[in-house]
This record gives sequence, structure tokens and C-alpha cells, in this order.
Amino acid sequence: MITLLTDFGTKDPYVGAMKGVILSINPEARIVDIAHEVEPQDIRGAAFCMLGYLDYFPRGTVHVCVVDPGVGSSRRAVAIKTRDFYLVGPDNGV
Repeated sequence: MITLLTDFGTKDPYVGAMKGVILSINPEARIVDIAHEVEPQDIRGAAFCMLGYLDYFPRGTVHVCVVDPGVGSSRRAVAIKTRDFYLVGPDNGV
């Protein structure tokens, strides 16, 4: 299972494009939209939001969070494995 939390909004094609990439890699992936209306570039708000839902998902869930003031820059991504799940996103503190 893969969860998505972004500040992309829903008026543009970016969420759909992200899902398309995921499904191109794994057509059987189960994708859960958490929220796409996080305040733009609000890293703290996104982190607080994540704390509210992580424990409600099964072990092994991949939680993707893309809330980044430097989106489109050369900022590197980070993936963290915990005992119960994976966290994936930009290396910006979220």
C-alpha cells in the first residue's frame, strides 16, 4: 500500500502524474490519497498531518510525502525504513 500526502492541490495534473508513475512501476499498487491540499510549502503542517495517520495503516505501507519549497530543484530524496513502514520524500525535514 502507498499513501500520498502533497501540497500539489487537485486543479493540476501533478497528483495524477505521480499515480501514473507509481502504477507504471507496479500496476497492482494500492494507492491511498491522504491529502493534496496541504498549505503550499508547509513542511511543519505536513509533518503534523503525517503523525495523525501513520499508525492507521498496515505494516509495510509506503508513505510518500511531497511538500517541498524546493520542488523541482536538485534537492535529493530520502527513504527511511522504520520498524513498521517506509517514509519517502524530499530531504527537507518532513
